[in-house]
Amino acid sequence: MINEISIRDLGVIDDAVLPLGPGFTAVTGETGAGKTMVVQALGLVLGARADSGTVRSGSKQASVEGRWLVPEAGDIATRVQDAGGDLDPQGDGLAELILLRTVSSEGRSRAVVGGRGAPASLLAELGEHLIVVHGQSDQLRLTSSTEQRLALDRFAGDALTAIAARYRDAFGRAREARAELAELVDERDERAREAELLRVATAEIEALAPIEGEDVELAERAERLTNIEDLRLAAEESRDLVSSEALDAHPDIVGLLDTARRQLERVAPHDAALQPIVESLSSAGFLLAEVSTQLSGYLASLDTDGAAELDAIQDRRAALALLARRYGPELSDVIRYAEAAGPRLLELDNDSDRIEQLGAELLELEALTVSIGGELTAARLDAASRLSDMVTAELAALAMPTARLAIEVSPRDELAASGADTVGFLLQPHGGAAPRSLAKGASGGELSRVMLAIEVVLAATDPVPTFVFDEVDAGIGGAAAIEIGRRLALLAKTSQVIVVTHLAQVAAFANNHLTVVKDSSGAVTASSVTQLEGAARTAEMARLLSGLPDSKSGLEHARELLQLAADG
Repeated sequence: MINEISIRDLGVIDDAVLPLGPGFTAVTGETGAGKTMVVQALGLVLGARADSGTVRSGSKQASVEGRWLVPEAGDIATRVQDAGGDLDPQGDGLAELILLRTVSSEGRSRAVVGGRGAPASLLAELGEHLIVVHGQSDQLRLTSSTEQRLALDRFAGDALTAIAARYRDAFGRAREARAELAELVDERDERAREAELLRVATAEIEALAPIEGEDVELAERAERLTNIEDLRLAAEESRDLVSSEALDAHPDIVGLLDTARRQLERVAPHDAALQPIVESLSSAGFLLAEVSTQLSGYLASLDTDGAAELDAIQDRRAALALLARRYGPELSDVIRYAEAAGPRLLELDNDSDRIEQLGAELLELEALTVSIGGELTAARLDAASRLSDMVTAELAALAMPTARLAIEVSPRDELAASGADTVGFLLQPHGGAAPRSLAKGASGGELSRVMLAIEVVLAATDPVPTFVFDEVDAGIGGAAAIEIGRRLALLAKTSQVIVVTHLAQVAAFANNHLTVVKDSSGAVTASSVTQLEGAARTAEMARLLSGLPDSKSGLEHARELLQLAADG
């Protein structure tokens, strides 16, 4: 329930506070005073699109603050707390929730939920649980088959909701199976070509059996074999210089070092300083002898048949390069390609089995969908009969005593996500007349009453915390308007009802009467909101009736209406 709405600099409203509270609140005022801005303010604070054009001329921003009483524990409280907001406990299991929305003249919007900044989408999410707004556009929406089906399903309640959930699950699984089956069948040839290409590639790669890093190793070996003669000559000359085995060779390094060592050893006893040098020459000789041995081993490792090995290596390198061009670009990519090809081939080769399996699954799912769709239709037919009778009874109380609402549940040409049938609301204005769809056979005033009758019935089975009606009484007057006021008062016994109206017959039944007052004395028109009681309310009622707040006949008629409403 909304306790209070504060509006600042929104449209023509300068600064207004709307005390609301439980029951039936009527909002009246002169044309152009800004009554509709009250509904726009509620929409704004509940997540509607922000429009800088609604900011009052000369102001930097518009703001709307709403104070709601909500259950201290429940979905709303949980969602607010999850978003970081707070609620103020009020006792009796209720808490106050404050929602705030601001819109700057540049178009920037800011939302606050329970004292914490939040996206406007959270306001909209909460609004779905807090309020239902009905305007003239909503009456037109009632002519939509989809909206009519939703109203019927809402009336049918939890039993139908459970069936609908099972139906949507079966329908969704059937749709997925059908799509996969169609894809497999449509792409069968393409998938067969893919499988053949994978088989050829796998065979080619397996035949060569590449090894990770093999291309790098082969490149190094090819480089060695290509330059084998240069390597051999250099190694031989180097070995001969270090330690030659030929008798007629020039003196080698090892021999020279040995001669130098012996020379120093001969005189070293005469000078101890020479002994470390002798030892160094001895160590150098040992190291060079080791180098000579290593060079001899290296020369022995050079294959005398290097040309044949080089040809084999170059052939393999060429074969690996071809694989890399086809399935690479790197050899590692080729190996990964081969690893992934196996599972993919298995999947493609199982297409026939999968198609057969999907076909069987689809038949089962379609049969299940049809079966549950039949349950859904039966539930709707039962609900349609009851809703039709109850709304028809309400229409009689709304000055349409001979009218009847007929609800047709007709089979669809094919199953849809909503079920196997369509729902149509038809109005029979009087006995003997053919029922016609609301879109074609109902006037604006009749649509208003049908919508109100439906909401009164639905509120008994699926109560909504707050209803807001924006000139739902358009096109209605006289006795019909009185009955609409009476039914709104009845609806207000189970829900909070806020009505923007221009009819005294409707406003008379409100327990809280607010008027939007326009002040055009300044450069810019400003409006404020006043709560009416006693003589002030009677005067406003007289103005609604006659256009004159001090008309004697108007005042008398106003008092008569207020007494009629008080008597029920």
